[in-house]
Amino acid sequence: MNSAHELSTLIDALLTLRRDRPSKAALATLTRTSGSTFRRPGTHMLVLGDGRVVCELSGGCPQRDIVAQALEVTTSTLPRLVRYNADSGLDVLMEMGCGGELEVLIEPLATTHATDFVDALAQCLSERRCAYMATLFAVDGTVVMPQRVLWSEHVVLHDDIVDPALTQSIVGAIASATNKHTIALNLPSARGAADVLVEPIDPPHALVVIGSSAAARALLPLARALGWQTTLVDHDPARLQAMHLPAGLDAVCATPGNLRSALPLDAQSSVVVMTHNLEQDIAYLGALRGAPVAYIGALGSRERVARMRSTSVLAGLHVHAPAGLDIGSETPEEIALAIAAEIMAVINHRSGGPLRDNEGAIH
Repeated sequence: MNSAHELSTLIDALLTLRRDRPSKAALATLTRTSGSTFRRPGTHMLVLGDGRVVCELSGGCPQRDIVAQALEVTTSTLPRLVRYNADSGLDVLMEMGCGGELEVLIEPLATTHATDFVDALAQCLSERRCAYMATLFAVDGTVVMPQRVLWSEHVVLHDDIVDPALTQSIVGAIASATNKHTIALNLPSARGAADVLVEPIDPPHALVVIGSSAAARALLPLARALGWQTTLVDHDPARLQAMHLPAGLDAVCATPGNLRSALPLDAQSSVVVMTHNLEQDIAYLGALRGAPVAYIGALGSRERVARMRSTSVLAGLHVHAPAGLDIGSETPEEIALAIAAEIMAVINHRSGGPLRDNEGAIH
């Protein structure tokens, strides 16, 4: 699936495409994978009529063939499912040494209505709403022109499937799912057995950095490069005004007392406290108690962190402190890298360890 940052890029490109009609283009979507593959189901790539791509799937052989197939689709205006496996005669993954198999839906964006779903997607991201998007792409094993339904908290925001019973079945299947991953469903419908790809849509991760230290200044551009929405917080307005902040960065002047009212925090947010003032750090961390965030971190030596944890203000509060993975960080830039890596591990539910196991095999 695409990251929220990639999805934002894709949405912008699709909106531009609709505005600049007539332009030929096709949308390629991974619908199923097996074994080791370069991306997961739900990942999209836009192929423009001149061969340019937005949100590359991979830099290798599969992408070249997918782009070639997409350019053919823009001319034929008929969707197609392309399978890469040992039986297809297009075993490009084996050539790359991956050994996986995948199925790619390639749909022409031949009309202005083909991108109507983008408006609902853009609305969800701008309002930081979690949602799901389901794409009907085959009936009784035969590829059809894709139709989509998008909903958030059981409120349907877009639906061109026009089959209320099927839409209800899709929403019900996701409501009973135990994890939040892209899945392919095969469901009965009035037209036959429907193949539907359902992918979760999450807003971009938001990082709040409290403090104007050197490590904080190093973390901000790194977070922006990762596509995170970034906000710098300091209680001193003069210090905020004196900083040369990266483009697109928000700056908020807030004390521990008004932090929660000054910042909208949600489950796709992380906060790192790094003021280099122990009492200030404790006060800001205490203000985050009960905040619905994915990660709370604090900078400091082990001795300093021990003093933090000994205070009653932070009793029972889960804080990643010292913040960051143990990669031997010393400079502000290295510390920023360690912190960003730990946040990524937490939000992706990973341990942050090496990809290989003790025998040298890749996980």
